[in-house]
Amino acid sequence: MKLNTKSAIYALLIGAFLPIAAFSQHKTSANMTNQNNAPLFEKGDKLTNGYFTGDAYLFPLLARDKNNDFAIGSVTFEAGARTNWHTHPQGQVLIVTEGAGYYQEKGQPAQPIKKGDVINIPENVEHWHGAAAMSKMAHIAITSYEGETNVVWLKPVSEEEYSAVNKQ
Repeated sequence: MKLNTKSAIYALLIGAFLPIAAFSQHKTSANMTNQNNAPLFEKGDKLTNGYFTGDAYLFPLLARDKNNDFAIGSVTFEAGARTNWHTHPQGQVLIVTEGAGYYQEKGQPAQPIKKGDVINIPENVEHWHGAAAMSKMAHIAITSYEGETNVVWLKPVSEEEYSAVNKQ
């Protein structure tokens, strides 16, 4: 009889606390989801230098200094925004932190890129990168210098080139 009473008490306690624990776990999971969907860095300032098509923004993370011969920035591309064709004399690394887009080297098919992808761009390779037509995209750009130069800007990506990539 003692065992049955003890079992009944355990059942009541478990029945009383299980919904609270489940609610607490659900609340924690929802908070984690909200935090995971937030941008990693703020949007920054709109780029108005003529080297981007559409709305793109830069949030500087680390400027070149005596210890680092590179610069780091977070670039946010609204849907349809992209860089001009360009090269980097010492290469570049992109780490996609949000959304989806494309990276394309001249003469090669465009590669879709998404959150979590890392793109290692060799020195002096003509390329462009940006958001997909229907998705914003953000990435961290790590760009090394050669002398005082870290990028050589070229012509804009044409609407025909960009449209062809988005039909893939």
